[in-house]
Amino acid sequence: MEIGDLASDSRTLTFVRIYGKKTRSCSSARSSLESRPPPTLQSYNSLLAPLSLQPRLLSTTFSALKDQARAVRQTKPSPLPSHHNHPSACGSLPLRAAMARPEEKLRCTKEPFVEEAGAQRIKSILFSTLSGEEIQKSAEVQVWKSNIYDATLKPVENGLLDQRMGAANKKGYCTTCHGEFSDCPGHFGYIKLALPVYNIGFFNNDLDILKCICKNCSRILLADKDRREFLRKMRSPRADAAYKKNLVKIIRDKCKATRCPWCGYVNGTVKKKGLGIAHDFSKGHDTNVEEVRKALCHKQDKFSCIPIPVMDPLKVLWLMKRMIDEDCELLNLYSRPENLMVTTLAVPPVAIRPSSLVSFSNSSNEDSITCILREIINTNSKLRELLEAGDPYKTIDNIWGHLQLKVVEYINSESPSVPESTNRGLVQRLKGKQGRFRGNLSGKRVEYTGRTVISPDPNLKITEVAIPVLMAKVLTYPERVSNYNIEKLRERVRNGPTKHPGANFITLPDNTKKHLKYTDRKIAASELKPGYIVERHLEDGDVVLFNRQPSLHRMSIMCHRAKIRPWRTLRFNESVCNPYNADFDGDEMNLHVPQTEEARTEALMLMGVQNNLCTPKNGEILVASTQDFLTTSFLITRKDTFYDRPTFCLLCSYLGDAMEAIDLPTPALIKPIELWTGKQVFSVLVRPNAQTRVFLNLTVKEKKYIGNETMCPADGWVYFRNSELISGQIGKATLGNGNKDGLYSVLLRDYNAHAAASCMNRLAKFSARWIGNHGFSIGIDDVQPGECLNEQKSREINEGYRKCDELITLYSEGALKLEPGCNAAETLEYKITEVLNKIRSDVGNVCMKELHWRNSPLIMSQCGSKGSPINISQMVACVGQQSVGGKRAPNGFIDRTLPHFPVNSKTPSAKGFVANSFYTGLTPTEFFFHTMGGREGLVDTAVKTAETGYMSRRLMKGLEDLAVYYDQTVRNASGGIVQFLYGDDGMDPAKMEGKDGVPLNLDQLFMKVMASIPHPPDNY
Repeated sequence: MEIGDLASDSRTLTFVRIYGKKTRSCSSARSSLESRPPPTLQSYNSLLAPLSLQPRLLSTTFSALKDQARAVRQTKPSPLPSHHNHPSACGSLPLRAAMARPEEKLRCTKEPFVEEAGAQRIKSILFSTLSGEEIQKSAEVQVWKSNIYDATLKPVENGLLDQRMGAANKKGYCTTCHGEFSDCPGHFGYIKLALPVYNIGFFNNDLDILKCICKNCSRILLADKDRREFLRKMRSPRADAAYKKNLVKIIRDKCKATRCPWCGYVNGTVKKKGLGIAHDFSKGHDTNVEEVRKALCHKQDKFSCIPIPVMDPLKVLWLMKRMIDEDCELLNLYSRPENLMVTTLAVPPVAIRPSSLVSFSNSSNEDSITCILREIINTNSKLRELLEAGDPYKTIDNIWGHLQLKVVEYINSESPSVPESTNRGLVQRLKGKQGRFRGNLSGKRVEYTGRTVISPDPNLKITEVAIPVLMAKVLTYPERVSNYNIEKLRERVRNGPTKHPGANFITLPDNTKKHLKYTDRKIAASELKPGYIVERHLEDGDVVLFNRQPSLHRMSIMCHRAKIRPWRTLRFNESVCNPYNADFDGDEMNLHVPQTEEARTEALMLMGVQNNLCTPKNGEILVASTQDFLTTSFLITRKDTFYDRPTFCLLCSYLGDAMEAIDLPTPALIKPIELWTGKQVFSVLVRPNAQTRVFLNLTVKEKKYIGNETMCPADGWVYFRNSELISGQIGKATLGNGNKDGLYSVLLRDYNAHAAASCMNRLAKFSARWIGNHGFSIGIDDVQPGECLNEQKSREINEGYRKCDELITLYSEGALKLEPGCNAAETLEYKITEVLNKIRSDVGNVCMKELHWRNSPLIMSQCGSKGSPINISQMVACVGQQSVGGKRAPNGFIDRTLPHFPVNSKTPSAKGFVANSFYTGLTPTEFFFHTMGGREGLVDTAVKTAETGYMSRRLMKGLEDLAVYYDQTVRNASGGIVQFLYGDDGMDPAKMEGKDGVPLNLDQLFMKVMASIPHPPDNY
């Protein structure tokens, strides 16, 4: 029900919806009224039917509409302001058709129709540049005086600190909104420039536009047929932002024609020249000119001295103002192109460039923006005086160029065309880590936070964090008083701010606050009523957010429950170290306290530790046991570990906090004495009583596994059946992170997060108590090699050195057999490196065999809690070859690695092989080679940290608008399809059970079914 042709002119066609419908208008260049059929009686009747008009008024209304339409047709179209000519000005001049009373005629005016339609959803926001007129309309004052203060230190009117733009300092006030310095947000001013200048932020856009239009008639350099075709594609409703961007690139390529198809003018080329635009006519003329030039001089370089005319900003502004709207639409411009030039300069509010008065002096310290604006005003005034006096163009051009330079410095003081300056432009205040976006908007300093050093506490649950009492007294939560908690909160109020658990403030219903430090707390507690808000101290069970920087993934900040404890560090369970990448060598972490019930609920549901046990990268378990927990599990599940009844009961009591019943299993040995194995302790840990409905079925290959499954001689096959540990010595493959088939992963998939978290909590408490009584430490005797190992090491090294000498001799004689694709030197390096690596591996294998099974480094290496066999062999036997850049140590000064060796020596000792171990100590030359490799590792770590951080930030900013829509497609903010199905399979990696993209672990599922569902024996 729309009425067309009620109001239109040569540029704008407006459709009007009346009586409570939204007004919408769309612009169409050169649309004519005569091309549309006149409205019929039926269309008017259908329009007015919902109005329920009286029959006698219908003819009156219809005639009124006809009169309005006829009057508009006969009226000569009035030219619109230039900034309304573009199609992006949709809705800028809507009409209102409404009835005040039934007896009045329907009137159409140009006033906007505003309707109270309730809450609406914003579909899109369109950003465009402001014209000079719009800047003036939005400003409060024109600034044209360069003086800032008068003799009485009051801001000068029409100066840069005019009080109409806001309070200049704490003593002033705003005359526009009558606010003080802390209340007034500030108001804009403007400077009217004597001549236009380029906006350095849009300089490349100006160049692109000039390359596409004629420098005489301002029409786009496209034939009429191509122009209409491109315009049709640009107006297609299916054209998204990416399509339009590519279409503009094609149009620019098509516009490289030198002769204008509309006026025949020969266009040259335009290019950047300093802070101006050079227009080279020679490139666009016929080849005869080039032939003449070549005839005059053989070398074309000599013609570089020929001056190329420069298009001044006034000429560019004139060309852009003459562009028609359809050409602007072809270039995908969302506003008139003349708005890209600066004719009116916006002066920012005083609030963002405050002035500081110097005490006991008549001077002030001004912001750098104010200083640049003062220079712009002075230069602009001088330029206006020269124009009025009619000075020569050369003089005016010099001042004009200086004005251009200052405007560029005001916008971007780091532009290549601007001399180095200490002033910070607008761009510098916005960009960078300390800029407005990253420093104050995307990330900001917030309240209700704490930060201190972290410590481990295995007695806490993985969902808990211990908070010092001192911190809990400062961090508060606003709890609303009700009939259910009024007595508790009265007690908190009586305790006050110094005694925990207490309270700091009371907020009354009229939003007034009482500080309990300066109030009679007994009276305040007695006056407490439902509806009051008490800002009480943190107490056990409160929801807090825990964060460690750098926050590289979403598990770097998670939700915990508070546990108020003495001392001065934040403590948490070591199992949660992995997602935070935390250790306890001095790390600090941050604490945030949500201040509303909605925030607490969201934090628990979305950020709770139990809901983030797996990484979203691939679904591997991330919160898992580590270090001492793995060592304890490895030692207690060893084959020869037995406990009598008192000891076994004591171990079972280590598992919890005396709040959970424990069922003792049947002893493994009954005669001559009842004995339980260490594996049975772990079975109780997984399922402490019959009420725990957890039946774990699991098989895992540990690092020690050498074959034959449950009968593995090294006991490396871990097998759980219905929560009974049948075989296997448990290590990192079962309890650690980074797997999808470990104990916690299976508990999480087959049962729930609570089952996995409870098992982690029991293991943490048990491990801390057991290893504290049992003892586990490393001494120098643990890395002392035996005589047999020393002899074997000497034989291996001597044999390896002999082979290296033979290879060097063959290389010197030229008899060395070359490897494919390598020369003699590369072949020698490859073969020597192969020999030296074999020395270290062989010596390391002998070392691992010689160590006793109770050796502490060996235990940690086997269970995966810390270290590797290479670390042990370096400590005990041989450090091995040191590499620099993936090769042996390169020659330095005078063709040798160090002055201690002969020139061009290629022996192992001269090229970085360390034969000693850390136990025996390194020689001076070996120490030098060892530091070479260490230094490279440090530099590599520092460089990679910066590179990966920057790359990940760019990726996140580029992909942050992607979302899965209801049709299962992945789209960006503009609606463009990135993927038709997320990941091409629509699966969440965090929920996938199998490895390498397999959604289900069918073997695990079948094992669970076979173990948990009774079935008759197979008699067939």
